[in-house]
Amino acid sequence: MTRTYALSVVLVITLLVASGTLLVSYTQSSNNPSATVYVGVAFGGTTIEQAKLLIDRTKTYTNLFILDCGINPISTNESAVKEICDYATNAGLNIIVNLGTRTPENWEWQLRFLNDSKVLYGDKYLGAYYDDEPIGIPFDWNWTEYWQNYILNTNSTYTRSSLLPIYNKLQEANLTGAQPQSYAEEAQWYNALISRNRGHVDLNNNNITTFTSDYLLYWYGYLGGYDKMFAQVGWNLSLTQQIAELRGSATLQSKEWGAIVTWKYNEPPYLDSGTNIYNQMVTAYNVGAKYITIFNYPYNNTDNPYGTLTDEHFRALERFWNQVATKAAPTQADAEAVLVLPTDYGFGLRRVNDKIWGFWGPDDKSAPIWNTTQVLLGRYGLGLDIVYDDPQYPLSLGNYSKVYFWNQTIT
Repeated sequence: MTRTYALSVVLVITLLVASGTLLVSYTQSSNNPSATVYVGVAFGGTTIEQAKLLIDRTKTYTNLFILDCGINPISTNESAVKEICDYATNAGLNIIVNLGTRTPENWEWQLRFLNDSKVLYGDKYLGAYYDDEPIGIPFDWNWTEYWQNYILNTNSTYTRSSLLPIYNKLQEANLTGAQPQSYAEEAQWYNALISRNRGHVDLNNNNITTFTSDYLLYWYGYLGGYDKMFAQVGWNLSLTQQIAELRGSATLQSKEWGAIVTWKYNEPPYLDSGTNIYNQMVTAYNVGAKYITIFNYPYNNTDNPYGTLTDEHFRALERFWNQVATKAAPTQADAEAVLVLPTDYGFGLRRVNDKIWGFWGPDDKSAPIWNTTQVLLGRYGLGLDIVYDDPQYPLSLGNYSKVYFWNQTIT
């Protein structure tokens, strides 16, 4: 969920600090200085007026607006999408556009709009946010129950294409096959699911930069064709581990990454406190996140015209922009150490007994990998990356001083 922007004035400022000379570059959009990181909000409202109100509230301390309308009526209204994008870019903001996934009645104009935006908005258009949690959702689907029910209730031979009517994440992915027999087979299946899922291939074929967010197995999201991925920050998951997995994946595959602050609660107030969100943004920035944004959804509080964002969240965002994003360089953008996991080993890594590829339970590697991960996270903290053994992406791309393999003894 990020955007590109046209630069009107370029200002290079040399700052002298006590420890030496720090060169920080700034770019001048129409009304505010922008840092070398994209900072903003992901708008999940339902009207043009709500979008404009949020843009006006945040335009002096952000440089990114994500039109995150994939699940609401705006995504089916071409004139509304254009009006909001025009308003955001005229306010000096970069944009990322989420119009949902391909539907027969809208995809022609949506794809045209996403493609034409490269010319219409120039550098302010960063690309399309397409699909959501492309690994996480199929991973956490109850595959075992589905297959058991299917076998019990039909006499037909099972193919995955038969799942399409009840699980639209696989719609038009055109994938068939029986229950998976190996981790390698399942890794290939996920790769094909992402790369061909409901129009993603159309975006790739048109050279449209694609974004998404997820909460596990980022390595395979990149392999499936995404250019940029966001870690979902705010859930009760280890931020340090999410950074290790995502930054490691992005580093070796030469991709960019970011963080999107999502819900902490499944009911109001949804978002964490402003103080905690500020700290999460600072952490992400200091370890090299290129995109930092807050998910602003839903808009169901009639007393708050800004959705789930409140004054304390706006203050946190403004403080982060003024005191960190435009003033300091990241402190730990590169990892010191790396943990290398087995090829095609789709272990969720959220707990010691997490599933593998969403289908198999933990195996004899799961506990050792979990334990090693926790030991190294405790030792290196934000200085650790986590990657996979893949000859296409050699470790030398990360310049790590310490390399650990999943099956070695850690002393």
